[in-house]
Amino acid sequence: MKANILIVDDDPDLREALGDRLEFWGHRVSMAPDGESALVQCAQQSFDLILMDISMPGMDGLTALKKLKDRGDETPVVMITAHGSLDRAIEAIRNGAEEFLTKPADFDVLKKLVQRVVERTQLVHSNANLQEQTEEDRGFVPGESPAMKSLLDTAARAAASDATILLNGESGCGKQVMAEYIHANSDRRSGAFVYVNCVAISDELIESTLFGHEKGAFTGADSKKVGRLETAGGGTAFLDEIGDISSRLQTKLLHFLDSGEFERVGGNQIIPVDCRIIAATNRDLKAAVDAGEFREDLYYRLNVIRLEIPPLRKRVEDIVPLAEVYVERFGKALKRGPLKLDPKTKSALMAYGWPGNVRQLKNAIERMVVLATDKTLTPDLLPPELSGSDGDPTVLTGDLSYKESILSFKRHLVEQALKKTSGNRTQAAENLGLQRTHLSRLIKELGVQES
Repeated sequence: MKANILIVDDDPDLREALGDRLEFWGHRVSMAPDGESALVQCAQQSFDLILMDISMPGMDGLTALKKLKDRGDETPVVMITAHGSLDRAIEAIRNGAEEFLTKPADFDVLKKLVQRVVERTQLVHSNANLQEQTEEDRGFVPGESPAMKSLLDTAARAAASDATILLNGESGCGKQVMAEYIHANSDRRSGAFVYVNCVAISDELIESTLFGHEKGAFTGADSKKVGRLETAGGGTAFLDEIGDISSRLQTKLLHFLDSGEFERVGGNQIIPVDCRIIAATNRDLKAAVDAGEFREDLYYRLNVIRLEIPPLRKRVEDIVPLAEVYVERFGKALKRGPLKLDPKTKSALMAYGWPGNVRQLKNAIERMVVLATDKTLTPDLLPPELSGSDGDPTVLTGDLSYKESILSFKRHLVEQALKKTSGNRTQAAENLGLQRTHLSRLIKELGVQES
């Protein structure tokens, strides 16, 4: 049973010896020289097991263990200790360590210990998932609008393959949620879903983050590091903001997509990795190719299946279902019990243009749940920008009923689409993500006057 294991020890020889043996047994290994570095790595990725020396300069293992437990990290920790430090090892057990391993490490004992701890942990996680699985865990995406129903159908069919997928859409429209939906509905669902924001990491570190590095690859690389792509082996790697990566990284990523192999930074060992790539951007990558800013061959390699996620303002029927999902999630997280949206709140949500898309809606609902003193979320809890005073032409009064708000918002969208295309129904339908026949039916149903 393969596991993702972090080794924490100030002795580089012991780190390498343990790492080599664990990799030989088929596990993925990361390393840290002290407690501080271990805490940083644990914040950046998930591990199945941590092997940590109890005595280290700087932050020792016992202190690092306490900090991990204080912040709710449930990763099992096995303490490595010398024979003379058994009292501290027992103290570590009392503070949440699973077991301890004495130096010098007996590899037969180590192998059985790792297998025992990992199997126990994965069994606990498996049972918890079966007992408490929610729609969110299964990659649930609310979609009542025709555009989202069609998109989810395409995404589900795409999930059945291993083809690379490119997600396009405005900032905040739910690209990560869609990537998680695809992963959860694929044969790789039992593997890791690894998220990488390509613009949140500096150019100097992004290559190491994705592909990992060998010890001594650059200043500060005092131990080997497994990259995110390797961590995603057997699962899915989601590369967000792919349109902004450097030309050097574009070249290396293209090689990986073509061959399924790469070398860590500073290394020459060929590492095969079987992971599915889903990339996302809010840029027009074809325009970036034409401008010489993005490799054309990489564009076509990423663009095997392209999914365009419409902004929230173009799928008005999804606003309230999405809001209700977030009300339930934040209500549970904050232990507020069952909460519901007031009908006038629903109307106000429907009336707003949501320039920040799903992310803005999620933040608005979180604010309401935090501030609520009752079980019903009333309009006075809405953020100020939803009051209609900001002059946004898509904002209505909020005094209409829920059904009236939907009809009014639809009418506004259709009128604006026809206005922008000088009455060209075919072009207007394309801009709205609709079939021409569907748009014609809406024009008739909504009583839209064409100039």
